[in-house]
Amino acid sequence: MTFHDISYAVQDNVGVITLNRPAYRNAQSYRMLDEIDEAFDLARADEAARVVVVRGSGGVFSTGHDLGTEEGIAYRKALGAKPGIQTYDQFKRYNLDLLLRWRNFPKPTVAMVEGYCIYAGWMLAAAMDVVFASDDAEFLAGMVEYMSIPWDIGVRRAKELIFESRFISAAEAAQYGLVNRVLPKADLESETFAWAGRVAQNSPEVLRMAKIQMNKAQDAQGFSQAVEDSLGDYCAMMWTPGVDLRLEGENRLLAVDLAVRGKRGTRASAGA
Repeated sequence: MTFHDISYAVQDNVGVITLNRPAYRNAQSYRMLDEIDEAFDLARADEAARVVVVRGSGGVFSTGHDLGTEEGIAYRKALGAKPGIQTYDQFKRYNLDLLLRWRNFPKPTVAMVEGYCIYAGWMLAAAMDVVFASDDAEFLAGMVEYMSIPWDIGVRRAKELIFESRFISAAEAAQYGLVNRVLPKADLESETFAWAGRVAQNSPEVLRMAKIQMNKAQDAQGFSQAVEDSLGDYCAMMWTPGVDLRLEGENRLLAVDLAVRGKRGTRASAGA
């Protein structure tokens, strides 16, 4: 099934969600996020889809949020959120609620990462159960809305990377605990789907209960409460004088955006 910004298909008991905005290096518009959620709903209801793989088109996983393409702005405005609590609720939906919903999706999920995985790209990958990456993948952590990063790689490492604002390789990401497996680019797809196929042969009931137990273990340490609290910190930063992180996303300009723009291409495809 083809949407506007993604595609969804089921092959050999594996649901495949493909981010499909290659012109913007799969920057995540609100429409894309709505479509990803719709695809997860399709996979949830389909007994044939026992595992879900999330990937990007064009050799890139995702360079982050859409920071101001015309189509992204138009879709956001068409949602009609009024200034105030409606705008906050909208922001929270797209930057926290959906990520937690996908993290708690009742079937195993895999992020198949190649190329850039920046900011919201990291958020999306981290919300999946397992991350497989090509050996050329690059990850960039930052002060993001869904702040799973201290949980993904540990507090001290998160501080080091976010303070410095530098890319890490797939090998580093695996060393730090974000990535499960690093694979040659030519083998990434076949190895990811082979693993997903093996998992799909297991009992759906056992897989679901195992996932629930592992997520409960993390929540017992405070994960869900911590990421929700962190969203409040992010919102406070947005309205701090001198910090240009406007909620609409049309004019957001971070120092890190300037630092790595040359690597990521157009600013519209840059993450935040």
